Amino acid sequence: MSTRERKQREIQEREAKILECARPMFIEGGYNGLNMDRLTSMLEYSKGTIYNHFSCKEEIIITLAIQTLEKRLAMFEKASLFQGTSRERIAAIGTAAELFVKLYPDHFRVEQTIRLDSIWEKTSEERRKIMANCEHRCMGVVGGIVRDAIARDDLVLDNHATPEEIVFGLWSLSFGGYSIIATSNSLDEIGISAPFEMLRRNFNRFLDGIDWQPLSSTVDYDAVFDRVSEEVFGNELQQISV
Repeated sequence: MSTRERKQREIQEREAKILECARPMFIEGGYNGLNMDRLTSMLEYSKGTIYNHFSCKEEIIITLAIQTLEKRLAMFEKASLFQGTSRERIAAIGTAAELFVKLYPDHFRVEQTIRLDSIWEKTSEERRKIMANCEHRCMGVVGGIVRDAIARDDLVLDNHATPEEIVFGLWSLSFGGYSIIATSNSLDEIGISAPFEMLRRNFNRFLDGIDWQPLSSTVDYDAVFDRVSEEVFGNELQQISV
């Protein structure tokens, strides 16, 4: 290993340690709970070393968000390779999205915090671009399946609809639903005892509503969810069950 490669690895290892220490600190205490002085006292690095990696704690928060988004992207790409109809493949993406939330329940807290203007404005353009690229690639995976469905005549859009609208509809339903599940403690009180299953049904209502074939009246998409979970995401299921 060359000197340059060794130094690069050391930089990556230091950054990983900082983030490993910062994540629980942020999850437990929120924005105000993430403190650079506390990080310094918990790590063997000087404050200057930490600031060489992250100029402010907002840079740490956006990097935490990027870390998790990269994991979601990997899961989406894995799900997109599922062998089946276009509707089954989009169901596989839904499976990946649900398992992602169960694996990383604190992701939405990180992402929603970083979206606040007062925090977002303090982050670097470079990291904003990395985060946006992760999002665009996730949506690109979904868009590819939508276009595949159109090419196979599984989905016929009217003259005013576009693939991007379908992707946005799925994204809105997904982000809104999972954000509520991740942040609300009162769903039982309003009669929602199985929110993940209910959200799956709403996905199917949306897809049936745009006539994406085969409809849920002819295919058991809960069974597809189980198949994808076991065949594609066996390792993730084990992590969730631990």
